[in-house]
Amino acid sequence: MKFNDSVIMTIPGIGYINGGMILGEIGDIHRFSSPNKLLAYAGLDPSVYPSGNFQTKKTRMSKRGSKVLRYALINAAHNVVKNNATFKDYYNAKMRNTRLTIMPLGTVPASLSESSGRCLLTK
Repeated sequence: MKFNDSVIMTIPGIGYINGGMILGEIGDIHRFSSPNKLLAYAGLDPSVYPSGNFQTKKTRMSKRGSKVLRYALINAAHNVVKNNATFKDYYNAKMRNTRLTIMPLGTVPASLSESSGRCLLTK
């Protein structure tokens, strides 16, 4: 697949550098059977340490994956929130539920990787 012909380049806010980093790190998208596995590969999945019946209310990113892909997805999330009304509405809806500004931004790469994964699979 040629880089310029990739469907991921049609997402507003993803330029040549971020698109190249994402495509280069993902490689063959068919390696991932679900968007959650792609998130885990990027290290953006929540790290949960259960203990008995305890249910945690706060989770953090696991950061156990590709640093380059994680950087590219978070950087793309910043740009997509600025340039795309759908992702901006999603971000604002998450912002209403929390006082922290960085936490909702961590959920945007999840939806971004899901939509970019679907775009790459349909090509």
